[in-house]
This record gives sequence, structure tokens and C-alpha cells, in this order.
Amino acid sequence: MEKHPLKLGVLLSGGGRTLVNIQQRIDEGSLTARVAAVIASRPCRGLEWAQQAALNAHLVPYKTTLQPRYSDTITAHLDQAGVDLVVMAGFLSLWHIPPAYDGRVVNIHPALLPSFGGKGMFGHHVHEAVLRHGCKVSGCTVHFVTNQYDQGPILVQKTVPVLDTDTPDTLAARVFEQEILAFPEALQLLAEGRVSVVDGVARIRP
Repeated sequence: MEKHPLKLGVLLSGGGRTLVNIQQRIDEGSLTARVAAVIASRPCRGLEWAQQAALNAHLVPYKTTLQPRYSDTITAHLDQAGVDLVVMAGFLSLWHIPPAYDGRVVNIHPALLPSFGGKGMFGHHVHEAVLRHGCKVSGCTVHFVTNQYDQGPILVQKTVPVLDTDTPDTLAARVFEQEILAFPEALQLLAEGRVSVVDGVARIRP
């Protein structure tokens, strides 16, 4: 049976590296999906790239759009694009996920959840905390998103060693090498319908 591409809505706030990675996987045929909408919380390189790539891109400025209108505007763009799955790709603003999108939002976190997650734990804050605690391994986690920070079921995790000589920058670079593998892998599992959530735990069918 022919698989229909998974229609993705990508939310971002920064450089757009995750969006570029996803689009490259789509273009090479290893990810059965298409980017149906891109929504940026502020002007950024990721939004510029999406516009240059002729994607359906929107700016919903977080600082000048108050809740709940901010969340409602994002939801309206996703609905209009007929999105199947929402991908948080370095999205640093708060979108209140409506019931219709429960189980349809995924994120990648630059640590091995449930460690080093929660409010304020993003970007270099995470890597600084990992180094401060003397961890010997770190990595990344693709997980479903709920309205509680970093609490959703885990889809894919990949690990990296933490070196005695690491700085937040060198650790971040090593973790990102795994992020560009983990996110497309998780999205393809979802595109193939191989994921089910049982008692709050994501199960992967062969």
C-alpha cells in the first residue's frame, strides 16, 4: 500500500538547522513526509530559510502577541495547513497544545530525559548542567510533547560520551550530531505508523 507523506508543521525560533535537516531527508527520500507549514516565534534565520525554500511560512511574534491569542493563531495556521504532526525544532515560546493535537506534537531535547529537563532547561543551559554534574554520558531525546515541560513519552534516544575536556560548546556539537540522526528516525517511525503509546510509554512495533 502506498504511504501518504506525513504532513509536518514545524515550529522554530532560531537558525533552522533542524528544519534544514528534515527537509534534506525528505528530498533524499529517507523520510516519508512533507513540510506543510513553518511557524516562527520571531524573525530568525530559520524563517528566512523557509521563505527562500518557498515553504508555507508564517511569523507569529511571541513578544507582541498575548496569550491566548498567540496559541490560537499558531493552532489556526496548523489547522489551515492540514498538519498531521507538529515538530518543535528549537521553538522557545509557549504554545498551549489544544486537545485536538494531543499525541501529535514531538520535540527533541539535548539530554537524556528525564534527566536535565523542565522549565529553563534548553540549549547551553542543559550542557552546562550535564558538565556541572560530572555526567559520563549525555545525548538527545525525541519525545512527544504535552503541556508539561519535557514530560511526554520518549520515542528515540541516542547517547554520546562526555569528555573531561568538554566545554558546553564541544558537548553541544557532539550531541547535535546525534540529533540530526534521531529526529528523522523518530519521524519516520511515526510516518510508518509503528508507534503506539501504552500507559504513557511509547512502544515501537517492528
